[in-house]
Amino acid sequence: MAALKILVIPGSIRSGSLNARLAAAVTKELALADVEATRISLEDFPLPIYDADLEAKAGVPEAARNLKRMIGIHHGVFIATPEYNASVPPLLKNAIDWISRARERSEAAGSALRDRVVAIGAASERPCGGLAALQALRQILAQGCGAHVIPQQIALPSADRAFDEMDRLKEARDAEMLRATVRQLIDVSQRMM
Repeated sequence: MAALKILVIPGSIRSGSLNARLAAAVTKELALADVEATRISLEDFPLPIYDADLEAKAGVPEAARNLKRMIGIHHGVFIATPEYNASVPPLLKNAIDWISRARERSEAAGSALRDRVVAIGAASERPCGGLAALQALRQILAQGCGAHVIPQQIALPSADRAFDEMDRLKEARDAEMLRATVRQLIDVSQRMM
């Protein structure tokens, strides 16, 4: 059986992002489970704001095609999302919109995440831990993109105080939530390989 490969995507490129720290913690946990984890930055996939007229005129940007290919070579995906106004940030939503349009000649639109196993998490300074963003992201991925979003998720409140200097979670309950999410992502990804 091929080695399990998981792509980790922080939905923020902000310096000091709590969700980039969450993505780092997930990447470490995946490595401890002997999973080949690849963490990327959406900064490396610059995309204009999605516009159907722009797509009709110029096509799907190469960065969107590259991101879609990156997703395609992994068995599962973990996405860490910030919460902006009770939803996902524009950077992440725009990347999802563009990759949903990227396709090879023989593929239907929207195939980038269709049937892909996805786990989600959010780290927030707020007491709800990004739950509204997680609900929005789950709907976008499952209903909009046809992804298989696992039930277990990470909602990390007071995240500005949750990590130590090595990006490890300080609280046992937070660390267990992360481990449970990673375990379920691994289990479901292996079953769907």
